[in-house]
Amino acid sequence: MVDSERVRNPWMASSSSSSNPAPSIQSAELNAQLPMLPESPSLQPSPSPSRRQASDAQKLGIGERAFSAAGAAFISAIIVNPLDVAKTRLQAQAAGVSYSHRLSDMTSRMACFGPNMMFADLRCSPSCSRAGIHGTISLCPPECFRYKGTFDVLCKVVQQEGFSRLWRGTNAGLALAVPTVGIYLPCYDILRNWLEEFTSRNAPMSTPYVPLVAGSLSRSLACATCYPIELARTRMQAFQQAQVGKKPPGVFQTLGGVVSHVKGSSSPQETLKGYRVLWTGMGAQLARDVPFSAICWSTLEPTRRKLLSLVGNDNANALGVLGANFLAGFVAGSLAAGATCPLDVAKTRRQIERDPVRQLKMTTRQTLMEVWRDGGMKGLFTGLGPRVGRAGPSVGIVVSFYEVVKFVLH
Repeated sequence: MVDSERVRNPWMASSSSSSNPAPSIQSAELNAQLPMLPESPSLQPSPSPSRRQASDAQKLGIGERAFSAAGAAFISAIIVNPLDVAKTRLQAQAAGVSYSHRLSDMTSRMACFGPNMMFADLRCSPSCSRAGIHGTISLCPPECFRYKGTFDVLCKVVQQEGFSRLWRGTNAGLALAVPTVGIYLPCYDILRNWLEEFTSRNAPMSTPYVPLVAGSLSRSLACATCYPIELARTRMQAFQQAQVGKKPPGVFQTLGGVVSHVKGSSSPQETLKGYRVLWTGMGAQLARDVPFSAICWSTLEPTRRKLLSLVGNDNANALGVLGANFLAGFVAGSLAAGATCPLDVAKTRRQIERDPVRQLKMTTRQTLMEVWRDGGMKGLFTGLGPRVGRAGPSVGIVVSFYEVVKFVLH
């Protein structure tokens, strides 16, 4: 009985070996004669959820990661574009862009109505009831052409320019988002997995900072690669179309207008320097996106792991993965967007600058000082509402779609 008890509890043999060595020898002989039984799965140590997720993610190829990220970017760019238009219009208005009627200047009026037409209808929209008659001109008050907030921008754009204008710049957004996110998320995944493995072996205290470093590096690479399209999108959203009945310029026409002064350059060196204008404001973009990514991922990762643990980690279905990632992305994106709003204001102001000499000379610090001088703290946080309202759902959609597609593919 004692021998069988010691077989079931082999750790007790060492404690009693000094007082009674013979039974321990018998127990060892008996153990050697017993067949080797497979260990119970419940007794085997299970890897942690984070290591298990990392090993699963490493099985995905770069093509699968890029496909997941591109699909996420496509959906996000379409859904949140109206808020991006509202944010850009508010920031451009604060920078001095005028949103008066597109026929307010004499040249556009004569081109539209003809030289023999005396009466001009310059109401903001045909249904506006606040317009008054000033001589031969039907004119709205200045309030009709000034944006007061996010909802006011959305209403006036629909009323004055048409519903489709809320998706102005969507083609540039898609041309930007698909390659940018297609570079950004896969690079973040690969860098995070590699850095987590490296720090867990060599510097465990640094592991919590891995999302911050991986997010910053991957965002910098994506931003530098696709920046000219970002410049085109901001200009397409910020400016109204001046000529009636003419299709607004697209991405390549907008970029052509940016570099139009380069065509008159005499030497190749001057031409090459002139094309630097396509990267105008990239410093402000990096100054915004790198802290955004650092704040976003360092908030998102612990939040996501906590939520995934609540829905069962490996036992979670696609809906549980979608919900946990969307909520974590929404919270992280909203916090990061609010914290980096002043840098977004500086980026927009630099991108809509039309003077090529001033474009190349202005710095992010000078732009922020200019914004502070013109509008104070309120000026630095112009467009905060639509920016947070856009970034939260956008990050949530991108991250959740990306993770669900990886989940399904795996």
